[in-house]
Amino acid sequence: MTPIIEVQHVNKAFGGLHVINDCSISVEKGSITGMIGPNGAGKSTLFNLIAGNLVPDSGRILLDGEEITTLSADARFHQGLLRTFQIAHEFSQMSALENLMMVPPNQAGERLFNTWFKPGLVRREEEEVRRRALEVIEFVGLHHVRNELAGNLSGGQKKLLELGRTMMTDARVVLLDEIAAGVNRTLLGDLMGNIERLNREMGYTFLVIEHDMEMIARLCDPVIVLAQGSVMVEGSIDEIQQNPEVIEAYFGSDAA
Repeated sequence: MTPIIEVQHVNKAFGGLHVINDCSISVEKGSITGMIGPNGAGKSTLFNLIAGNLVPDSGRILLDGEEITTLSADARFHQGLLRTFQIAHEFSQMSALENLMMVPPNQAGERLFNTWFKPGLVRREEEEVRRRALEVIEFVGLHHVRNELAGNLSGGQKKLLELGRTMMTDARVVLLDEIAAGVNRTLLGDLMGNIERLNREMGYTFLVIEHDMEMIARLCDPVIVLAQGSVMVEGSIDEIQQNPEVIEAYFGSDAA
């Protein structure tokens, strides 16, 4: 298979603390790849390096074969690399539908010239964006709260909305950062179903950081285990759960 994300011998330190140590991972196109590890393993830092929120001290990061090591997060967004956050980043005083309509970049209505001299263009584009947003909000199961202020949604609904925001662009890779955190089991089932559909029907590639092992077991193959800023092991969830190194990293030598 073809890798869409490649992290090659990346290092990152903060002061004297080395958080990512000669780390290399590969995410295959069309996969749902999981990333787990004990607290302090460097998972969030690695995510921030891939997303462009941080720049590595050394090493390279590639997207579909092209180096993106020093590109900004915004530039990566425009290339189809998106991320969600453990704490949802909604516009709380806008409706759920308006949150989705805000996502597509370079809309004609963002330029004052167009609002004055090309109102027809602005109106047609806004209608198209609204149509798309309605399709997306139906897909993620939030049609009944489409006009509700996003700040009033439950934690699980905000996570569904955040997933929906990735559908308002030409996403190729989505980084999911503990998307199950704070989500009740019913909505978590909806969330997992939507991720599976996006992967199966629309070809999305996902890289998932998650502590919910039930979610990892259902969605992810392969699973990468990170420890002390490096890859400890990679394999299927069954292989990971039976690996004595992984058991020791999580639970200590007595458990292993």
